[in-house]
Amino acid sequence: MARRSNPAVRIAQETAHNAMFDSEGKPKPGVHNMLMKAVQIQRPLVVGYIRRLQKKHPRATAAQLAEIAERDYLRAVAGGGALVGATAVVPGVGTVASLGLSAAATVGFLEATALYATSLAELHGIRLTNPEKAGTMVMAIMLGEEGTALLGTLSGQASGGPTNTWGNALSKSMVGPGFGSVRKRIQHAFLKNLLKRQGTALFGRALPFGIGAVVGGAGNLVMGRAVAKNAREAFGPMPDTIPGELNAAAGPDNLTLEGNTFGSQR
Repeated sequence: MARRSNPAVRIAQETAHNAMFDSEGKPKPGVHNMLMKAVQIQRPLVVGYIRRLQKKHPRATAAQLAEIAERDYLRAVAGGGALVGATAVVPGVGTVASLGLSAAATVGFLEATALYATSLAELHGIRLTNPEKAGTMVMAIMLGEEGTALLGTLSGQASGGPTNTWGNALSKSMVGPGFGSVRKRIQHAFLKNLLKRQGTALFGRALPFGIGAVVGGAGNLVMGRAVAKNAREAFGPMPDTIPGELNAAAGPDNLTLEGNTFGSQR
């Protein structure tokens, strides 16, 4: 006898799709803005995180700090996915509420990814003071080879060393229409890729009877591992020494962004 489909799954999928996409299948403005903000981390947060790691591990090399950051990142994204998925078993938490939490989990995943990826950039000596450029780098890392190739068109070093390519493409001196054009292409590919990948995990976290706890945590861990692999390949080997301004013995970092004075984080 043919198995009957679970109507709760269909309702969850339809509700999620209608909440995130318009009639043409494009992300709604609110969804688009939410995702873009999530990847645009500000540098003082990144520097503060690295210095906390240095305080805990004063003898750690750049490579060891990168390993610790990766471990923290994977724990954060896997734990966050499972935690949100587990709310599906709590009485009174309906499908719509679960989908709302799933959207929050997606933002949490992206923010954790932004902190991890930008921390690796700093440890490589790539100083990202512009949140838009930091966000572009995060999106490119999540895309993998496609993102690296697109950034390579900016620097003219698509076949050169990974760190030089990323550093030149995202340097403060890189201005003009070229960056905006490449950023749009990266952003388009990122949204298409993210919504395709995250869609399954999003629906999974909305499933009843606690199934979402498994789908959410496992889905985030798989994506997190892929991001970490992409980041290692994008930046290449870690430098032998930690960049001077990140030295644990250095004074307070200049908490000034391009065109902004450090204040609220968002």
